[in-house]
Amino acid sequence: MLKTLNTAATGMKAQQSNMDVISNNIANVNTIGFKKSRAEFEDLLYQTDKAPGAQTGLNAVSPTGVQTGLGVKTASIQKSFEVGSPRITNAPLDVMIEGKGFFQVTMPDGQVAYTRNGAFKRDPEGRLVDGNGNPVAPEVIIPPNASGVQIDPNGLVSVTLGNAINQPVEIGNFELAFFINPTGLRSIGKNLFMATPASGQAQVDAPGQNALGGLAQGQIEASNVNIVDEMVKMITAQRSYETNSKAIQAADQMLQTVNTLR
Repeated sequence: MLKTLNTAATGMKAQQSNMDVISNNIANVNTIGFKKSRAEFEDLLYQTDKAPGAQTGLNAVSPTGVQTGLGVKTASIQKSFEVGSPRITNAPLDVMIEGKGFFQVTMPDGQVAYTRNGAFKRDPEGRLVDGNGNPVAPEVIIPPNASGVQIDPNGLVSVTLGNAINQPVEIGNFELAFFINPTGLRSIGKNLFMATPASGQAQVDAPGQNALGGLAQGQIEASNVNIVDEMVKMITAQRSYETNSKAIQAADQMLQTVNTLR
């Protein structure tokens, strides 16, 4: 009976982790470039009373054995990097990646972070920065007298100086990073990711090259969270949590019955 209590408790703990992941997805349903996560589970060790294939008699072996599972644990929380739906803004500094890849930004400590959030701004020096003031890498500086900004699908950034009749002037290029295993990236908040040994080193190329997505100006990428799917997952997790609590109650009642034996 004590095994039942511990096993059901691991189930409740696992579903609590599942609910934490689901609630974070729902909370970020309107976060630009957010990537949903899912909790993955694995069973724990087994108590083996009889191993499969154990000798049970002369020229006879056990076809299945006797193994009792001891519960479940959260094995990993994996992000899904499927592209979110486009949201039209018509803002000249809003850029969406139509496919795989990450924008690069330089952190205050000099490290490079990666993001899918293309809602860029201009800082006081004219640099193109993200919402936290981290400049885009490689750096793009928009002149103060620029009257228009054009970003083509291949990442070329041009501005119109003075009158609109003037020819656009090239001022820089976007470069996108991609990873062999993007699910191995470390989330650090603020829509940013950092490379890890699991993700591999960033490989950098121009948008539209090497299977990278092209850029779309005047659009941003919405979260890839499907609120209906998350609600269904939440109901399933809640019911699983309740069922495990019922198993604990049943085990408690059985222990109570044993204690009242005369």
